[in-house]
Amino acid sequence: MSGILDLLNSDLGKTIVNGVSSQSGQSQDKTSGLLTMALPVLMQAMKRNASTPEGAEGLLGALNSKHDGSILDDLGGLFGGGVNKDVMDDGGKILGHVLGGRQQNVERALSSKSGMDASSVGNILKVAAPILMGVLGKQQRQQGVRDQSGLDGLLGGMIKGNSPEQEQSFLESILDADGDGSIIDDVAGMVLGGGKKKSGGLGGLLGGLFGKK
Repeated sequence: MSGILDLLNSDLGKTIVNGVSSQSGQSQDKTSGLLTMALPVLMQAMKRNASTPEGAEGLLGALNSKHDGSILDDLGGLFGGGVNKDVMDDGGKILGHVLGGRQQNVERALSSKSGMDASSVGNILKVAAPILMGVLGKQQRQQGVRDQSGLDGLLGGMIKGNSPEQEQSFLESILDADGDGSIIDDVAGMVLGGGKKKSGGLGGLLGGLFGKK
């Protein structure tokens, strides 16, 4: 399976980059560079969520309903008149649950690395998050993923295809706050606040986002 970063080099990815670039008023090169750094962060967080039965059930529920991949069917319409408020609000909620109180810190770090102002970074991520969910929803349908094991394989395959150097250097600098090399623990710590690590913390918060029962 192709990694999430390979998506950006596909025809679909180029359409996404072009649309997001037009929406934000940023160059396509800067937009592509930002998404290259940001998408693995979101993928890692979602994989963490799917590592628990509860989180996997919630994520599958979201992919089976709201985030079923239909957003990808008319990207021209999505970007044609400017991305509507509902999509932006949805993206904001996804980012808020994934990054918690550290969202602004991550956006500032992305701003510094991409050479883009933090406001534009935030807006681009709000557009990218629902599209990423749509990509997952489409892949889930194509592969017939119906359980936690299948979802873990889907997410793992998309992350595995990324360039290790690009992903590792960025995730270490942004997420591995205590320098112990344990990136996922630090993602959870970021969400919980204060750098505190707690197993399953991120999964629990994301479970709420994805309709945990």
